[in-house]
Amino acid sequence: MLRRFHADWVLPIVSPPIPHGWVTVLDDRVIAVGADPVPPAPSEVEDVDLGRVAIMPGLVNAHTHVELSWMWGRVKPRASFGEWVSDLLALRAAAAHDGTQELTAMTDAVKMLEESGTAAIGDISNTLGSIEPIAHSQLHAVVFRELLGFSLPNPDAVVAQARAEIDRRPPFPRIRLALAPHAPYSTSPGLFRAIAQDAATHRTLTSVHLGESREELQFLQEGTGPFRDLLERIGRWNPAWQPPGGAGSPVAYLDALGVLAPGMLVVHGVQFTDADLATLVRRQAILVTCPRSNVWVGVGDPPVERFYASGLRIAVGTDSLASASDLNLFNELAALHHLAPNVPAAALLTSATKTGADALGFPDLGTIEPGASARLLAVDLPETVRDIETYLVEGIDPGQITWLPV
Repeated sequence: MLRRFHADWVLPIVSPPIPHGWVTVLDDRVIAVGADPVPPAPSEVEDVDLGRVAIMPGLVNAHTHVELSWMWGRVKPRASFGEWVSDLLALRAAAAHDGTQELTAMTDAVKMLEESGTAAIGDISNTLGSIEPIAHSQLHAVVFRELLGFSLPNPDAVVAQARAEIDRRPPFPRIRLALAPHAPYSTSPGLFRAIAQDAATHRTLTSVHLGESREELQFLQEGTGPFRDLLERIGRWNPAWQPPGGAGSPVAYLDALGVLAPGMLVVHGVQFTDADLATLVRRQAILVTCPRSNVWVGVGDPPVERFYASGLRIAVGTDSLASASDLNLFNELAALHHLAPNVPAAALLTSATKTGADALGFPDLGTIEPGASARLLAVDLPETVRDIETYLVEGIDPGQITWLPV
């Protein structure tokens, strides 16, 4: 079906917003975009006037943990990351259910993502249980099978087993699978290298939690602190491991291991220095910032203005419902706008659309241009909107959002 949608605003992302614009869609693809007056069109074009809305690409939530959705409202905000992790692990250890609760919560979380305008996600999973609810939605996704292990005798065998597990999964047209390490305090050097080798061999993405907390820095600087205590308590400490010391830079640590590869998703970065950011730029990594989660888990506000000033590619994520009140990426944009009012709203919107889509390997999402996916949003607007980009990064309620029919 050939349709031309008209709206008060169209946001192509790759070019400035268009007042009184239109988008022509054939089946599930954009074939043209422009401003009134519209050019002559074949008689089979159906013109649809959406009125006072902004048409924009669906958002890309580059870091989620859908399988933790059953913890929504059960892990309270904490003043330190160590306290929050302890609460999460205690809740997980005390949980006794048959899996129905988790599946229901994941299904509800996927619905929340779509209702708040999300077209694609980068999802971290320890079980791959999130695949089923995602597959029953319209979401595109990269699901990362996350691996942990600080004292594994044979990390190559662990990675080979995990690779075989994901290769046995039936293919889904909108879902890709990959492996990912968790973090420097839970992943041995050998496991980091084995995962990096798997990603290079299979040409897949990878993702890592990095530079999130001061406890992580303490672990890398001194080999002490809550994470050392936790590893010893659960019998996973490796006495042969030596902390790199110095500034305890998590970026320098992974760079020395040789695992910082182009396109790697580096999540959080609250503790990153300018030198860390420069290294990530050189390695062509992508930083995923999750500001509301950072506050929830007690690590503080991310240095958003420094992120953007560095020239690093920035994507946006909500993290999980164990550390956020919802999965609405528009609310994440509002948090970023509050933290960094000098960062242009256009840059924030690009992070939440095109950069996230490119980072996850979905280049046809995240923009409105010929050939792009027609997975587009119509956002209801009040009568007086002058700066449409700023309006969109100040928080949008799901009740304002409608997906364009295709």
